[in-house]
Amino acid sequence: MSVEEHKKPVFRELQADDHDPEITEISSLCFNCGKDGMTKLLLTKIPFYKEIILMSFECDHCGCKNNEVQSGEKIQEKGVLIRVSVTSPIDLNRQVIKSDYATVKIPEIDFEVPPQSKRGEITNIEGILSRCIAGLEQDQPVRRTLDPESAEKIEAFIQVLIDTKKCEKPFTLIIDDPSGNSFVENLNAPHVDPALTITHFERNKEQDHLVGIYEEELKEIKEEEEEEEEETDAVTGDDVTPDTLADEVLHFGTNCPSCNAPCETNMKLTSIPFFKEVIIMATNCEACGHRTNEVKSGSGINEKGVKITLRITDPIDLSRDVLKSETCSMSIPELDFEVGAGTLGGKFTTLEGLLVAMKDQLTGQNPLMCGDSATLALKEKMQEFNEKLDNIISGKTFGCRIVLDDPAGNSYLQNVYAPEADPEMEIAYYQRTFEHNEELGLNDMKLEDYEENE
Repeated sequence: MSVEEHKKPVFRELQADDHDPEITEISSLCFNCGKDGMTKLLLTKIPFYKEIILMSFECDHCGCKNNEVQSGEKIQEKGVLIRVSVTSPIDLNRQVIKSDYATVKIPEIDFEVPPQSKRGEITNIEGILSRCIAGLEQDQPVRRTLDPESAEKIEAFIQVLIDTKKCEKPFTLIIDDPSGNSFVENLNAPHVDPALTITHFERNKEQDHLVGIYEEELKEIKEEEEEEEEETDAVTGDDVTPDTLADEVLHFGTNCPSCNAPCETNMKLTSIPFFKEVIIMATNCEACGHRTNEVKSGSGINEKGVKITLRITDPIDLSRDVLKSETCSMSIPELDFEVGAGTLGGKFTTLEGLLVAMKDQLTGQNPLMCGDSATLALKEKMQEFNEKLDNIISGKTFGCRIVLDDPAGNSYLQNVYAPEADPEMEIAYYQRTFEHNEELGLNDMKLEDYEENE
């Protein structure tokens, strides 16, 4: 493979003038006649949605043909649990992205669609109910003949779904997705939606297996590799210490989060004055030009969470250094705006850089808010919000507050008066709630006598 081919994106968007797309051909068994057929694979991506794998099988011996589409999307670091309260027909029009691994529930009517029973889709809440109704009605004529009793029960439940779709009574829609790739539209965007709750969680072993991650099975292989590295270091004398890590930039191979092409990530351990050590990682993809940086804490989870509130009174406040960890949410009360912990990931930048990244995430990278599918009313709200946010970024608006809330206690905002107290900044430490610990994966940890049960 040449260097140019190695740098090409794995999942590429199909172009109208692309007469020679990269198709992989694999000889495979025909289940119809038992002889060898040919499977063709095309890795492509749907703009603003996800990567997919198109598969086409054909057997020249018996003429059997089959076509299939599989998801090629990335599994997120955490799963997502979405709860939305549906109280009016307007809520039924909320756009929904449901992955293959998502479970859909409506507790009020004891309704559940298990994971992998249906393909991932882009729809709305009404569409989910309509598809379920159509699926149940499909075999009703046969059931009425073979099993009238079951057909009668299913007919009664179909009527319940029809009444639910009319929104005659409020109900709650729950989407539980271990892959973290599901989404429900915020009707009040860019402001907080009181009817929508999004929680991210650590996957358990069963959920890891569901999405195809077998961490326990890979643990032994990883331990063997680490033992081999230790033996190599012992022979060569290349012992890695915290002092050497602080002065060294480490490199390791990875895949681009945008196009999935092979690329390289640089990692460095650094210390933030008056705070702690952090790990900065930067990735630059030569295939698609995508650049990203991420910051992770080098000291684990603190005993208490931290809430930092800064009132912007001067343009120089926008140049303050800020470390926002991946567990930190951010809000601007004066704009009635809030972004969740997983929105921007971990970042080490200035306050201005954080606000600009937040704006780009909401506008340029979110077609559901600013693309063709966005309503005129939503576009007008987004334009008005962007103007207010631009005034803050450009230093024209003062007096607003920036609030960083991190249950893990790993976020930081520069005190320009250090070591004296900052009159415009308030830092409050608090005890985490059960919900905070659940989202951080701490409730499932056994910290006492764990060795005895191994």
